Order: sequence, then C-alpha cells, then structure tokens
Amino acid sequence: MNAPFEQLAGWLRERRITEVECVICDQTGIARGKIAPTSKFLVEQGMRLPEGVLLQTVTGDPVDSGLYYQLLDPADIDMFCRPDPAAAFLVPWAAEPTALVIHDTYDKRGLPIELSPRNVLKKVLRLYAEQGWQPVVAPEMEFYLTRRCGDPDLPFQPPVGRSGRQETGRQSFSIDAANEFDPLFEDMYDWCEAQGLDLDTLIHEEGTAQMEINFRHGDPLHLADQILVFKRTMREAALKHNVAATFMAKPMTGEPGSAMHLHQSVVDAEGQSVFSNPDGSMSRLFLQHVGGLQKYIPELLPLFAPNVNSFRRFQPGTSAPVNVEWGEENRTAGLRVPESGPQNRRVENRLPGADANPYLAIAASLLCGYIGMVEQLTPSPPVQGRSHERRSLRLPLSLPSALDRMEGCQALETYLSPQFLAGYIAVKRAEQENFNRIISSWEREFLMLSV
Repeated sequence: MNAPFEQLAGWLRERRITEVECVICDQTGIARGKIAPTSKFLVEQGMRLPEGVLLQTVTGDPVDSGLYYQLLDPADIDMFCRPDPAAAFLVPWAAEPTALVIHDTYDKRGLPIELSPRNVLKKVLRLYAEQGWQPVVAPEMEFYLTRRCGDPDLPFQPPVGRSGRQETGRQSFSIDAANEFDPLFEDMYDWCEAQGLDLDTLIHEEGTAQMEINFRHGDPLHLADQILVFKRTMREAALKHNVAATFMAKPMTGEPGSAMHLHQSVVDAEGQSVFSNPDGSMSRLFLQHVGGLQKYIPELLPLFAPNVNSFRRFQPGTSAPVNVEWGEENRTAGLRVPESGPQNRRVENRLPGADANPYLAIAASLLCGYIGMVEQLTPSPPVQGRSHERRSLRLPLSLPSALDRMEGCQALETYLSPQFLAGYIAVKRAEQENFNRIISSWEREFLMLSV
C-alpha cells in the first residue's frame, strides 16, 4: 500500500466509513461508478469499469457502434480506475457513514484514458506546469430551485418558501428572498463544510428562485472535483426540503439562464501573477491570454455549452453575452476583467453554462488562454459600453453548428487528442439526434390544428 493510499485508508478508518462510493465523471458530467464496502475498497484499491462508460450520452445510450469500436477496444474491455487520495469527500446525508472517492482512469498499459474528462484537465494543467505557470480559478455556480414535479411535459414552477408563498418577479440580490429557503441552505452549508468544499458567498440571482454560489479561488483540479460534489450536494439538500435544484442552462421560459462563470489567472513558481507588470499594468501575457480566449472559445464552444438546452441561454435578448469581446468591468462582454489589484488581475469567462462538465469547461477555458500565451496572440481592443449588439465576435447559436466548428479545430487535436475530440463530438451528436426525435409541447400547441 503506497503512502497516499495509506493516508486515505487512515482517513476512512478514523471516520468509521462503512461504504465507499467509487466515482468517475463521464463526458456529460454524470458521476458513474460502484459502491463498495470499505473493507473491499481497501483491499482492491480501485475498481474496473467498461471503457464504454466514457462514451455514454446523458440518457445512457451508446454512440454509433462503428465509431464506438474505432475509439475503444472491440472486445469492450475494462479500464482501471484508481482512487485519488486528494479527492475523498464525506457523504453527510447518507444513512450509514459513507465516503465518495473520485478515481482516475487508465488503460491496461497504465496510460491515462484520453476520453476521461478529469484526465483532459490534468493534461492541460501539465501544459502550464511545463512553462513554469500555475493557473488559478474561481467558479461561480448559478442554479434554480423549483417545485418538485414528476411530469417532464409540465414547465418548472418556482417553489414555496418559508412564508408559504411562491416567489414571483425578479429578486436580484434580495436577502429576504434568499432567506425564504434558509433551512435548505443551512443544511447545504453544513454538508459542504463537512465535505471541505471551499464555498464563499450565496446570492439570489436575477431569475425567480435563481441562486448563485461562489467558490474561493484555488487549484483548478480540486475545484472541478468540488463542483462535481457540490451539484450532488445541492440536489440532495433540495430533495430533503421537498423542492428540486436544477443546473440546466435555461430551465424556464422567460427567465435568465444559469452560468458557471470562471475567473482565471496565472501565477509563476513564486506565486506572483504573470498577468501584471511590475508597475501594475496589464502584462503582455495577460493580453495574449485574452487573445487566446477570444480566438478559441468559438472553436471549443460545445465544452462550455454541451447540451441542446445550453443554446437557449444564448438567445437574442437574453442577459447572457453571446460574444467573445473583452472589457474592464463590463458584464455585457463574454470576457470580463474585474477591477482588482495587480496581484489579483484575472479574466472572467462568462460563457460556460451551469450544465457544463466542470472538468471540461475549466480545461477548455484554460487551454484557450494557454494557446494565446504560447502563440502570442493579440486580442481585439477592449469594448466600451454595451457589447450585446456587436456581431464581429459572435458565437455559434446551435449545438450542431458548434459541433461542426469544433470538429475542425486543429488546436484541440494538437494539445489534447484526436480520440477525445472524436468521442466527445460523437456523444453530443447522439444526444442531438435523440432530441430531434421528441415532439415538443410547442409543436402540439401551435401545429396540431393550424397546419
């Protein structure tokens, strides 16, 4: 037993954990794996899963069989999943003492599986490390609370709070509106503290019963793990209080979408920001980082907007920026530079949806900036005033068009892998085809007796 695993074993014994949820994250952001007795987990020190788990759609369907067997072994073999001792979390709501441990995936030769989202992020972080850089991120997660409803044909409705009344209208930053769900958020904060999640502030966002949780800045891999755990924690806390929590990008007609804003910066080996010059001004590397985001976000948009529903958030007239303009203190730009001191200079990528896979969204955002830095790209001039109407740096507005653009992205093949690119696009195209088979309520309402 190696030293890190021995520390994990001690952690489990100290907390008298009886069950371990052995988890990997698939392409869609779903946690998949096995639940094992702690005694079995300590003996086996990992698990095996079919490689095909990483080529499932959000509905659990496989991709086209021809491509499936091009990307995976035709024998449908297992991959080897090894626990990361630094990614162990309690499961506070479980009836028995339970822990969740996130695993990394390897093939039979011991090489990282290219299709694994966590491995994709680790690969991007190695690119930074080779340059002597350390990226830092701070995610902001938006989500909605809704009434529980078992009929997917019915629109979501705002839940009833402590007052016994349903929230109506916009309540941006309202303390009283957030306090309507105090018992729920008290449980959520208690559970997150028990899990060691680095939560910062809670705010009521613009939408009806829309909330936002901000995370403290830190290591990208650790924060991606925390987002995976937080989403599940938030859903469990909501269910305990007889409501639901959804991280869909656009769950309600006429309401704002939900984003996963990513604040990102880069420091050197001494912890000093490479985004600022000694005199406090923007550095050349900072501007190149922004230039990389501008050039490559449109190429990698399906990693920020992964679902059919994601693109409803980008519809004209919505509050979400549909561009890769950049500007200081400008929330209409896709890339906002918040006011800060030189050491804290950062850029906020406002394009990822709350539904994005946290590993892939963070990896893609950092990769765009990295390419800008190593290829010395120049950004456009910063925008002044509203940039919603600017069309020069707009984005694809549908999943099919975004996937077509991503398919031709040579940089993704160069810095990540052709296998990941092909696999991810195949999963998303399969989901689009499944969606196309569904007859919507709009079609029934307006076409049934009219055409």
